[in-house]
Amino acid sequence: MFVYADNAATTAVSKVAIDAMMPYLTTTYGNPSSLYSFAQNAKEALDEARQTVADIIGAEAREIYFTSGGSEADNQAIVSMAKLGALKGKKHLISTKFEHHAVLHTLKALEKQGYEVTLLDVHEDGVVRIEDLEAAIRPDTALVTVMFANNEIGTMQPIKEISEVCHAHGIPFHTDAVQAMGHVPVNVKEMGIDLLSMSGHKFHAPKGVGVLYAKRGLPLFNIIEGGQQERGKRAGTENIPGIVALAAALKESVDNMEANAAKIITMRDKLFAELSKIPHSKINGSLEHHVPGTVNMCFEGIEGESLLLLLDAKGVCASSGSACTSGSLDPSHVLLSIGLPHEVAHGSLRLSIGEYNTMEEIDHIIKVVPEVVAYLRSISPVWEDLENGKRQHLI
Repeated sequence: MFVYADNAATTAVSKVAIDAMMPYLTTTYGNPSSLYSFAQNAKEALDEARQTVADIIGAEAREIYFTSGGSEADNQAIVSMAKLGALKGKKHLISTKFEHHAVLHTLKALEKQGYEVTLLDVHEDGVVRIEDLEAAIRPDTALVTVMFANNEIGTMQPIKEISEVCHAHGIPFHTDAVQAMGHVPVNVKEMGIDLLSMSGHKFHAPKGVGVLYAKRGLPLFNIIEGGQQERGKRAGTENIPGIVALAAALKESVDNMEANAAKIITMRDKLFAELSKIPHSKINGSLEHHVPGTVNMCFEGIEGESLLLLLDAKGVCASSGSACTSGSLDPSHVLLSIGLPHEVAHGSLRLSIGEYNTMEEIDHIIKVVPEVVAYLRSISPVWEDLENGKRQHLI
């Protein structure tokens, strides 16, 4: 049996998205910046997609900017607010220790330009404490950026409460909502979100298209120059097929969110319940504040890379963390940020399931994971030392 359980890395493109984009790959392929009517058909599709996305998140169409994905949106949001802050003499930025690297690496680059960055603890449950944010805010704080839902352990943050603190101090608030959009309700007005990033391929749109929402009145600084597209804030001919597909896929996901979540949570909870029976295993992150489909666990005495390779041989596609860092041999920075020691963090497994998965597939995962863990432990000198008392169990 083949089981795709890495939906946090990317999702299959839905039929709805494919059907929506096909005309703009075949017959209505004009450049929306051209003036003749053939091209203006593409422009109308662009405008309609922009309005669809805006309506879904409670924004205005003119607050929606299409990008190449979540990483670009994160970069533009953070760099823009950093530059705006600098113009006012504010060069302090606040984020968390377990953000996606699109955020962390952007902040590190800004540090080299003279900005100061404070990274908040996320504690054992993977949730930011409001009092920690309050304590970190300074008179020169220019931006707070906190992800909506973590890409590795699935924990969600108290977004509305964070925004209220930010606004009480006159600070813009950005959230990387890449892992939340299409899976949990998101309304920028109700939640007080000033800037938001999303990526289409996390909710059954194609790769290479995303959105930056920026509240009206917040100036954006260009990171791509060369044209007047996206109201002059993002140069480059718009990816009309991808944009139309993103809007269609997002609408489909939101329209079916409640039913999808119920199905996914049932499968997820069964995974947690059964895989937790493996001795010396640990669930990572709070289950109280959690997106529906992410399961992250550690199994002591094994290496995550070996676990993934053997699961692949048994037909299960999984990961040990973010796809953006899958080539690294270092343990996940997310797992280290919630206090796991290196030895435990190395033995991590992320299973991220979606509405296309079936209970039969879940049963297959439940069957093969304990087999693979047992095999790896049987050939592990570390596990032998743990079992005979030469080392102390950490889980």
